Amino acid sequence: MTSVWTFAGVLVLPPGLALALGLLIYLHLWLRVWRGMSHRPAYRVVYCAAAIVLSCLAGGAIVAGWNGLPVGFSGSLRIVEAAAVFTAANAFIVALSVYLHTGGRSPRSLFGTGDDNLLEVTTLVLGTSTALGIVHAPALVPFVLLPVLVLHRSVLVRQLEIAANIDGKTGVLNAHAWHVLSERELSSAARAKSKLGVLMLDLDHFKQVNDVYGHLAGDAVLKVVATTISEHVRDYDSVGRFGGEEFVVLLPGATETEVIPVAERVRQAVMAIEVEVVTASGPRTVRGLSVSIGVAVYPAGGPVLERLLHVADSALYQAKRSGRNRVVSLAAA
Repeated sequence: MTSVWTFAGVLVLPPGLALALGLLIYLHLWLRVWRGMSHRPAYRVVYCAAAIVLSCLAGGAIVAGWNGLPVGFSGSLRIVEAAAVFTAANAFIVALSVYLHTGGRSPRSLFGTGDDNLLEVTTLVLGTSTALGIVHAPALVPFVLLPVLVLHRSVLVRQLEIAANIDGKTGVLNAHAWHVLSERELSSAARAKSKLGVLMLDLDHFKQVNDVYGHLAGDAVLKVVATTISEHVRDYDSVGRFGGEEFVVLLPGATETEVIPVAERVRQAVMAIEVEVVTASGPRTVRGLSVSIGVAVYPAGGPVLERLLHVADSALYQAKRSGRNRVVSLAAA
C-alpha cells in the first residue's frame, strides 16, 4: 500500500524529497507497527526501504526533466512509463531477495500471484490520482483517503484469511485448509466424472536431521522441501502439510499415468536439495535428503477423500517398508 504515497512523491517531488518520503514512510511503519514482530526483523525493513528508494530512483529517471505533471494522451503514456519502470525495479529487487532467501524459482514464488500484482497496479493508480490532485486540485486529495482505507482493510482481511489457512513453518496449506479445499475439488471431480490424484509424502530419516543439526535447522529444511514440492507440481495443485515431516498434494484432473511422473519428479527434486543451515558449531550444509511417496487416484482409490488418503497412506507405508526413497501406487502394484 505504500506505493500510493511513494509513487505520488516520484511524480510531484524533487528526487531528494521523494527518496526522503519513502524512508520516512518505512521508518514510521517500523516504529508504529513492525517493531517487535519476530517475522519482521529490522534487516527486512531496511531491505524493503532500500528497494523503494531504488524504485523511486528508477521511476524518477523517467520523470526527470518534466515541467510539472504532463497532460493529455502523451502525458498519460509518460506516467504509465514511469509506473512501469517503478514497478519493474521493485519487482526485480524483491524477486532477488526471495530467490536468495528461499531458493524459489517459479514465477509465482518470485513475482507473486496475479492478485498481488493487481493490487500493486491499483496502488499505482491511486498514487497517480493523488499526484494529479496535489497539482491540479489539492482540495480533492482527501477523497483519495477513503478508497485507500477501504483497500487497506480488504488487504488485511485477506491476509488474515491466508494466515488462518497457511502452515507457519512451511508456507503451504495447513491440514484443515487442505482438507476443505480437497473436499471441494473432489465434489467437482464427482460432478464432472473426472480423475483426481493424491500424493502422500514423508521425508525419510528426518529425525536424524533434527538430531544432527538441531530443530531450527530442521524447520529450515522443511520449508525448503515444501517450496521444492510446490515448484514441481502445477500452479493449481494444492500442497499441504499434515504435520511433522509429512506432506500431501492434491492434483485435480490427473490420471494415474500423469500422477506417478509428477511424484517421481518431486522425489528427484528433493534428492537434489542442499540447505545451508546455522548450527551451534557454525554453518553447515544439509544434503542427501530423500522422500517416500504414496499415490492414490480418484475414483479407483475410493469415492471419498478419507478413503483416498487411506490408500495413499498405505502406499506410502509400502514405500517405506520396501526401502524408502521411492514412489508406490497400490493400483499399479
